[in-house]
Formats: sequence, structure tokens, C-alpha cells
Amino acid sequence: MDIIQILSEELQISKKQIENTVALIDEGNTIPFIARYRKEVTGGLDDTVLRKLGKRLEYLRNLAEKKEDVIRIITEQGKMTDEILASIEKASTMQEMEDIYRPFRPKRRTRATMAKEKGLEPLAQIILMQLESKKTLEELASEYITEEVPTAEEALAGARDIIAESVSDDADKRKAVREFTYKNGIVASKATKEEESVYSGYYEFSESVNKIANHRILAINRGEKEEFLSVKIEVDEEAVVNLIKTGLVIGDGEMSAQVALAVEDSYERLIAPSIEREIRNILTERAQEKSIELFSKNLKQLLLAPPISGKNVLGLDPGYRTGCKVAVVDFTGKVLDTDVIYCTLDHHDKDKAKKTVINLINKHNVDIVAIGNGTASKESEIFVAGLLGEVDRDVKYIMVSEAGASVYSASEVGAAEFPDYDVALRSAVSIARRLEDPLAELVKIDPKSIGVGQYQHDMNQKNLESALGGVVEDCVNSVGVDVNTASPHLLSYVAGINSSVAANIVAYREENGVFTDRKQFKKVSKLGDKAFLQCAGFMRITGGKMVLDNTAVHPESYELAKEILESCGYSLDDVKNGNLHELKKRANRDEMKALAEKHGVGMPTVEDIISELLKPGRDPRENLDKPVLRSDLMSIENLKPGMVLAGTVRNITDFGAFVDIGVHQDGLVHISQISEKFVKHPMDILSVGDVRKVKIVDIDVKKGKIALSMRNVDE
Repeated sequence: MDIIQILSEELQISKKQIENTVALIDEGNTIPFIARYRKEVTGGLDDTVLRKLGKRLEYLRNLAEKKEDVIRIITEQGKMTDEILASIEKASTMQEMEDIYRPFRPKRRTRATMAKEKGLEPLAQIILMQLESKKTLEELASEYITEEVPTAEEALAGARDIIAESVSDDADKRKAVREFTYKNGIVASKATKEEESVYSGYYEFSESVNKIANHRILAINRGEKEEFLSVKIEVDEEAVVNLIKTGLVIGDGEMSAQVALAVEDSYERLIAPSIEREIRNILTERAQEKSIELFSKNLKQLLLAPPISGKNVLGLDPGYRTGCKVAVVDFTGKVLDTDVIYCTLDHHDKDKAKKTVINLINKHNVDIVAIGNGTASKESEIFVAGLLGEVDRDVKYIMVSEAGASVYSASEVGAAEFPDYDVALRSAVSIARRLEDPLAELVKIDPKSIGVGQYQHDMNQKNLESALGGVVEDCVNSVGVDVNTASPHLLSYVAGINSSVAANIVAYREENGVFTDRKQFKKVSKLGDKAFLQCAGFMRITGGKMVLDNTAVHPESYELAKEILESCGYSLDDVKNGNLHELKKRANRDEMKALAEKHGVGMPTVEDIISELLKPGRDPRENLDKPVLRSDLMSIENLKPGMVLAGTVRNITDFGAFVDIGVHQDGLVHISQISEKFVKHPMDILSVGDVRKVKIVDIDVKKGKIALSMRNVDE
């Protein structure tokens, strides 16, 4: 099994790239490190491709191990043949290996095994061969009558059981049935309850197995789990049985009729239920994989949303009976003040609440009010929008998704960060901070709870956590981390750093003061040379001794960076003072190639270094769309069809995108309304965080539903 060749063909990447990348992975290098600092070795593969390669590499290696185990077991049983060995070597999936291994797997007692114990296997073989005989079938069967098999009919029934199981164990037959069912089968669901539910659309539903959309598979699965639906794979049984009979049933004699009966029984009793489970699993795995992929893309875009820098923010966690928790944080995320106001119910003293908020805004020079979009958010928005006109400062407000804020508040991370605050106050802090720096705050929350996925609780949790953890890791490392301000949780996502080392970094910082040089990282307990290699380039030091410490230039390339500057007539002071306006122009390609060869790297590293020298300390998120800040109040009752508004994409699904247009409910842009052109998937056009113009198409105030369109919005 040539794993390198398989990966090369599947990913359309050269064998040399695959070999080099696999070697890097096997050496223990992290994906962010490989993607950023070993581009010459991998041929510039990005983190997404690298993770896909790593996942597939693991699967193929597990498959190779499975093949070795199966070969060993069958050989030990003395049943290995050249044909079986060839089938094993040809198998490309775990399912194919299961099919091959099936006849040799230890079985519980079945009708077939009991028939064999009664000595009926020779009769089954005679019948299966379907040779002409001078004896009648009854005469042949009568020869097997014993105390345990009192009649010829029972002998024939036992023989058919043996044949049925052998047919069910035939790997080629199972594969043919599976492929036929996948190509021609129908997924059908019916209601098990008469009551209305979110699954009403699936109460009388059917769609081709090979065409059904992934989100429908997940919806049907959940409806079945919650006992609203019964689900079945329907297929032309006669056609499938005839497919199995091909090559097995020869002629139309007595023995052939017995084989035909055994085939029919095999399909109905053994093959069909098993294949239906397998098809359902195939569909579910496919749907989950695509859903996790979509979730990952949404999460990445959300985490990389641009920060609101240099602003003081008042975070408001809305509530009714227990009031609204308020927290003011400065532009560094430091909590300046907290309070509780009561402003959402008729009997609340709203004038008192207004005075409290205005005082906080004036006292701490608040620029933005961030309102959580959960329970009581509409009343809170009305309250905030009403008081902003009475403030002397230019203050805006924005609705912020509070998905996961309560999870953070009740977590060990939240308790450790704010041990003296109650849960709701921590949530208000989180809401304010996630506006200032979404990445730094959202990494503290379980990615599943951030609210940008579909059916995340129905996923294979191990696969979901692995994928989302990888996304968070890639985002943190692509932005970089200020080692002197980062929380332990944020540091734990830096390449090569685990939670224990992250805690040690913070402990070192608190005991010895801020880091002034990347070399100091090696003084941190348990941060050895290998971890330093992986993490150093992703951890920044602002205002340190070496300006390169505030860039993504890796310490291993500092000498190269200095020589690049020198060859272009610059120095490190020019980097610090931003005097490199002609750096790219002065960087002679032949000289750069010579420097690359001298240091044993390629041009990608040189180009990355030049890019970093031009923007020390600059945040790569700065050029993305900023969130829409508001000072006026809108509600669903104010909307009218035809209105064009600016909105922010909050979530993307298989069937469309949910857009925040400044009212309590996000509107849905169905996939058919995203563009005048055909859109295969919303993700091809949109990203979470995009700010787009949308047109109101329809409003259902009672149900709180808003239909939007992005088509012809400028007309």
C-alpha cells in the first residue's frame, strides 16, 4: 500500500511535497509551524491542506494496520488464498476491509452455525453447486436426517440458512448491493406523531440517497432521535435480489430454486438491514464531515473578525427579573467598573438605570455599548438607544452575539479570571471584550458553543473537537500573541505550547516582569528547545529589545533578516521607525536568492521576512470589514419589503446565510437570493463578518422571521 502515492493522487500534490510534509509531521512539528516556516519544504501548502493531509495520512496508516491484522488472522486460520490476499491489497476503505474480513470474524451462534453443527454444510454445498443428480432433492436431503434433523424439509431449511449466510458474507455481493442501493435508493421519512414540530417538513418526505442534502440528513437524524420521525431506505427489492442471484442461481431446477430462496432470505434477513445501516452511516458521516467543514470555516471567519481597537466599551448582559449586568472595560480589556441595572420590565425604575449608565459612560469615556443578543435584548436595546441622545459623547451601540458567554462565565477559566464576580457579571465582561478582540476572548469558550454551526451536538464529538481545535490554533498563530498580555488560555493555542507551559509562561511573567527578549522564553519551566522552535515566531514582544521580536520573523531567521536589510541599505532602526518605504524596490532578486541559498532556505522565507519587516506589530485583521455600529433603533415592526439595509453576516449554513440588520432577529438570505448567478454553496460567496447590503423581501412579525435578498440591491 503506497500511502504517499495515494495522498499525491487524492490531494493533487507532488509525491515530493507529500514525502517532505509527512516527514515534518512525523518529526513532531505542528501544523502552524509547518505552514508558516517550512514553505520551501512543503511547496507552500497552507494550514487547511496540511490538516486535511494529516487526517488522511492517519486514516491510511490505520487502514494499512488493519490490512496487516486481517492478513495475520486469516493466515493463522489457514484460510488465506491468493484471491483473498489480492482483495485485501486492493481494498481502499475500512468498509471494504470489513467486508473481506466478515466471513473470518468470530461469530455468535446463528441459524447457519447451528445448521453446520447439525452436519448440514455438505448438503448446502451440494445445493449451491446445482449439479444434475439422479436423486431427487428430497432424497438427497433425507440422507441428512438425524435426531436433531428429523425431516428432509428441516435439512433443506438448515442448508438454506448456511447458503444465506455465505451469500451475506460475500464481499463482492455486499459491495454490489451497497452501490446499487446508494445509486438507486430513496431516503423516506414519515411522522410518528401528529403534533406540529420543526420536523413537519419531513413528515412525508423522500429523496434519492445520492442526492439528499447534508443538512436534511442531519435534520432527519435528529427528528428520528427525538421520535418525531421514522426513517427508512427504500429500494427496488426485486432488482436487488436479482442482482445477488446473478452468478449464483444457475438454471431453474430444484436446487436452483433452493438457492434462490436462500438468496431472498439472505437479502431480507441479513443483507438489507445491514446495508441500510451502512448507507445511513455513510450519509451521516458525509453530512457530519461537511457540517464540520462549514462550522470550521464559519468559526475561522468569526475568530478573525477585526478588533475594535483603542475604544472603551460598556458590555451589557440583558436580563429581566435579575436585571442587566453591566461591565466597563478599557481598550486593553481591563475591567474598570461593574454594576447592575433594572430597565427591561414595566415596574423597573428606568430613570435610575439611565442615570447609572450615563454616569458610567461619562466617568470612563465609553465609546461603544455592546449589548448581548439573548433574553431581554430587545428591551435593553430600546433602553440604550433612548439614552444615547442624552450623552455628551459620540457613543454608538452594537448587538453582540452572546453565544457561549454563559459557558465562559460558568467555566473554570472564567472563575479563575474573575473569582470575585458572579456568573452574570463575567458574561457582561465577555460581551464587551469579544467586541474589542474577538479572538482573544472567544478562545476561552468551547468552540461548539460559539453559535456558528449546524447540529453541532449531533456530530461525532471527537472529530468536531479535533477540527475546531485546529481552527482555533491556526487563527491564534496566524494573528500572533502578545506574550506580555495574553491569557494562559490564549497562550495554550500557540504552536508547541500546552496548557501547563502556558501557565508557566504567565507565572514567569508575574514573577520576573514582562518579557523583553524572545530568548527569555527558554527560561520558562518545561519550555525546551523543541517547544521554542515551534512557538517562538508566533509570540510577539511589543517594545522589547529587538524589533524583530514584534514580528512573525522566526529567531532562526534573524541573521537572514539583518542581511536582507543590510543588502538594501537599511538597519533594524529603520524597521523600528518605519523607514522601509523602498525595501521591496531595493530587494534585488539575485541578491535575495543568494542570501536564501547561503542560509539554506528558499525565496518564500525571504519574501515572508520582507513582508514582516514592513509591518512590525501590525494586526493582519485590520483590513477586514468592521462591525456596523448604530445610534438609532430599529425593530422588526419598522421594516418594510423593499427596504435596503447594511447587515453583517452572522452565520452561514448549507441553505443560506443569517444576517444581522440591526433588529432583534437575524434575517435569512436563502441560497437562491445570494446572487443573480448560480451559487453552489453560500460559503463560495460569503464569509462570517462580511458587511453587505440586503433587501427586505418578506416579514413575518408573528413568527419573527425576516426574508432577505442580496440580488439587485443597488437598483
